[in-house]
Formats: sequence, structure tokens, C-alpha cells
Amino acid sequence: MAVFQLLFLPLVSCCVAASARSPRHLPLCQVVQMDVFCSDLSLRGAPVNLPHGVQMLDLSCNQVQILTQETLANHTGFRHLNLHSNKIHFIQPGLFKDMTDLKVLNLSRNHLNVFALSKINIGPLTAVESLDLSSNGLYTGMSDYFLADSPSLKNLSLNGNSITKITQYTFRGSLSLRKISLHNNVILEIEDGAFDSLDRLTELDLSKNSITCITDFNLYNLTVLNLSKNSMELFQSTKSQHFFKLECLDLSENKMTHFPFLPHKNVLKYLDVSRNQIQHVGVQRGHENIDHVRYLDMSYNQLQSLPELFFNCMDSLEVLNVSNNCISSFSITNEVLLQTVKIINLSYNSLQSLTFGENTLQSLEELYLQGNDLAVLDHQIFQRLPSINLLQLQQNNLIICELDKNHQDPQDCVSFASMANLQFLNLSENSLRTLPANAFANTALKSLDLSLNPGLVLDKHSLSGLEHSLIHLFLRENNISNLNADLSSLRSLKHIDLSTNQLTTLPMWNRDSSIESLNLQNNNLVTLDYSTMLALERSLKTLYMGSNPLSCCSNLDFLHIVQHSGVVVPDIEIVTCVHEEYSEPVNIEKVTQEMCHKAGIRNYVVAVVLVALLVMIVFGVLFKCCHSRKRKHNRRFIA
Repeated sequence: MAVFQLLFLPLVSCCVAASARSPRHLPLCQVVQMDVFCSDLSLRGAPVNLPHGVQMLDLSCNQVQILTQETLANHTGFRHLNLHSNKIHFIQPGLFKDMTDLKVLNLSRNHLNVFALSKINIGPLTAVESLDLSSNGLYTGMSDYFLADSPSLKNLSLNGNSITKITQYTFRGSLSLRKISLHNNVILEIEDGAFDSLDRLTELDLSKNSITCITDFNLYNLTVLNLSKNSMELFQSTKSQHFFKLECLDLSENKMTHFPFLPHKNVLKYLDVSRNQIQHVGVQRGHENIDHVRYLDMSYNQLQSLPELFFNCMDSLEVLNVSNNCISSFSITNEVLLQTVKIINLSYNSLQSLTFGENTLQSLEELYLQGNDLAVLDHQIFQRLPSINLLQLQQNNLIICELDKNHQDPQDCVSFASMANLQFLNLSENSLRTLPANAFANTALKSLDLSLNPGLVLDKHSLSGLEHSLIHLFLRENNISNLNADLSSLRSLKHIDLSTNQLTTLPMWNRDSSIESLNLQNNNLVTLDYSTMLALERSLKTLYMGSNPLSCCSNLDFLHIVQHSGVVVPDIEIVTCVHEEYSEPVNIEKVTQEMCHKAGIRNYVVAVVLVALLVMIVFGVLFKCCHSRKRKHNRRFIA
């Protein structure tokens, strides 16, 4: 070690001398009260004329290679020192000993693995409470030289290093630690007792490592544990009657085939086991201990079913996400179950059967069922959900009931009428053919999506009842050629998407409309009714018009509105019109009234000439006929 230090001394003195030869002035830095910001200035050290009493120094993203008293301009009163993203490979031992006010030290993104090879402790970090050593190429044992004497350390980041093992000695000099982050290392092994001496530890991040199992979890004081993105096949807590303070457990993106075995006594509120290989859930040790869980994510697994019995112990559950599984049936018939649940996500499963009993799920506000190919449901299934606010039903095969025919064939359709709290409904991609009258009567819908239902025919009164509530209406990609529904009655409608249809005329609106955003892209509009556009001009803010065969000279009034009003046309560069004098469509920004007037005058002259020629031809023919008759008369007289 002495030899290694002797090798370093010439290097240090050389670098210090070079630094002294390169003057470092403060003017390039920013000074805010007692904080100095010198980031990204290609500096090799702190400016020599730092103000007395400076508390925070930011030297990040510079060219610092060695860290000595001279590098820091001999200041010791720092409270916050930021040195991330430099090239530091040597730290003067004992440098921080006299920095008794230093609370935050950021040494991330340097080359501290080179310094660790010397096996020299950097000396006591007497008052440091937050230390960032991430992305320094450190591997197992190297962090010990920075943590050996840091009695006040609370927050530690070792992210993005190459640590493979956490030993019993890794944190022996940092017994005050409360938060440790070891994200994105290569940890394969955690020795028994590695964290046992850290009585104050509450947050531990071990995500994105190579841990295969936890078989005896016993960190009683831990409140947050992140084990996501490992290779975990099993998580099992110790069989103890001790009370665990764990509130948040993230086990997502692992290889577990079974539900985790949780502590018997816990206050777990957040549990994420998404993106694993869980195929079945049922009553097992650990499962019965989730009565405090509010958020449960089991999405992207291989679940085939979800029995009601599974929810017996979930008295506090508010959010349930089981999307992207293989569930074919979901049923809640016991009104005692899931009384507090507000959100259920069953999207992208294989649902064929969905059942909600009377007085069940009374608190449910959001239900996600998209991507299930549902076709046959109890026609009043959603009306049993008194608090439902949002329904996502896109990518299914539902038929909407006619209000006055529910009693005739209730098995073939679903009713959405009289759902007082329903505000957001998505029925896109349901192969809907018709939208009956009063389909949403007695609802308070604010957003309705009926897009991607090719051939959809709307009844004139399809949207009756939504006059004062509907704000967003989506009807894109339906091949609609004639919009039967009366949109002018929707006084609150502000945003409507009619893109990618076959419309040849605009829907009728009057000056009472509130339309702010209108999308008419990809239709067959040639002429826009000026009175309708004039009525919309009062409220319209955004208009999409691209990919329509507009006539340049038949829409001069509309063009004037677009060119001179406050209406924004985001796709203006692709909005074109057809002009008879041009072989290619003309961008509407380039159309002028003169272009059309000249064409009109030219057409008038041509018409006059044609009429004159026609008159001349007629007179010529008449003259010839009269002349022929006169000659015949003269011949008869001579004979």
C-alpha cells in the first residue's frame, strides 16, 4: 500500500501544479446567495476566488481528476458538494475530516473504482447524511472504503455499479442508514444478516439485479422494498409473530410462479407482482395476510381464473389490476367482497363471462374491460354499479339496447341508460351497426367514443339526453356518409372528431354551439357551408381539415375565416384545394380571391365569345337560307 501511495504522490503534485498554472476565475460561474454553480465549464477544480462562507458548490460535468484541498480552493465550510460526472480517480485521504458541516456529497459518475484499488479509506465523513456513489464501476468490497466511517449517513446510492454480493460488513460503518439504493448492479447473493444491524433502515431498492430468491425476509422496520427486475422465483418471509412495518413491496418483472409468502403481521398497502409467471392464486400461507392492501397489481401473468375466495381477506383494496392475463370468467356475487374497491382493470384477458351480483361493488368508479371480445352480458350488468364513472369497453362485440325494447330480448344487448354517475364511455371497435334512440338517456356522459365501428348508423335521437353534459365526442373511422344525429342540440359539446369518414356535407350548427376543436380530416368535403362555419367561428379554436377534395373557388368565405380569424389549423401544410388552372392541388394558404376572380373573368370572356360565335353562326345560317329562297323566286319569274 505504501508503494501504491508513493506512485500516487507524483501524480497528485503534477496535477496540482497543472491546476495552479491554469487560472480558475469565478465570473463563468453563477452565484446565488451562498450557492455557487460551476457546472459544465471544463474546470479542473473550484475557482480560486470562491466567496467566503460558500455553502453549496456545484462542480458537476467538469474535468476534475483528483480531489484535494487545492481542488476545492481550500474551503471546508461546504454543506452541499456536487461533483458528479467528472473524471475523479483519486481522493486525498482525510479530505472531508474537517468538513463538519458537509451534509450532501455527490460523487456519482466518476472513476472511483481506480481509487478503490489502493484500498485506502477516504477518511471520516463526519456529518455527511446523503452520499451518491452511483455509476463508478465499483464492485464487491469497494464501497467499504467510502462507508467505513460515516456515522451520520442516512441516504446512500450505489446505483449502476458492478456489485455482486452484499456482505455482513458492507454497511458496518454506516449504522444510521435509512435509505439504500442498489438499483442496476449484478447482485447475486445477500449474506445472512447483511442488513440486520441497520435498525433505522426503512427503504431498500434492490431492483434490476440478479437475485433469484428471498427465503427468510426479516427486516421488520423496512417500509419500502423494491425487488423488481430480478430473477426471483420465490419470496418468503420468516415465520415470525413479529410485527412488520412493510407498506410497499414491488416484486414485478421476476419469475415467480406463486403468490409471495407475506409476513403474518403486516401493514402492507402496495403490492406489485406484475410481469411474473403466476398461473394460479388461492388461499395459501401469506395470501391471507393482505387485509391492509390498497393497491394490488397482478397484470401480465398467466392467470387462468380469479376465484371469489381470493378476495376474502382484501378488506381495504381500492385498486385491482389483473389485465393482460388469460382469465375467462370474472364474478363477484357476494356483496361483502371488495366493498372498498374503486378501480378494476380486467382489460386484455379472454373474458367470456362477467357477473356482478345485486349490491356488489358499490364503490367501483372505474372499470376497464377493453380487449376481451365480450359479446353477451346481462343487459343491466353495468346499471348495478351505482358509483361507476368510467367504462372502457373498446375492442369487444357488444350491442346497445334500445330503451323501449329491453324487455323483449335482454340477452342480446347491454343498456347504458339511467346510469346517473357515468361520465366516460368508450365503445370503439365493437362492430356496432346501429346506435338506437335514447341510448344514453338519463346519464351525465362527458366523453363518448364510438370510433372504429365501420358502417355505424346513428338514429336522429341517438344522443338525446346528452344536450347539457357531453363535451367530447369521437366518431372517427366509421365510414359515415350522412350524420343523422342532431349535433346542434349538444350545447356543451366542445371537442368532436369526425375524421376518416365519407362526409360530403357538414353537420348543422348554430351560433349557440360551443365547439372548440373540430377534426374533419380524411372526408369527401368539397364545399363547406359558409353559414355553418360562420356560426362555429365564435367558439372554434382548432380545426383539422387535411385530406379533403375542397374546391378552391367555392370556399372563398371559408378560406377567409381560416386565413384571417383566430382559428388554428394544425395540419395547414396538408390542407389543399382543387383549382381548375392547376394540375396539382393548391395549399389553401396560397389561395387568393384574385386567383378565382381571374378565372371568373376568363370564363366570362370565353362565354361571351362562344355566345357571339353562336349568334354569328345562327345569323349566317338564316342569311344563307333567305338568299337561297330569293334565288329560287327569281328563277321562277324569268321562266
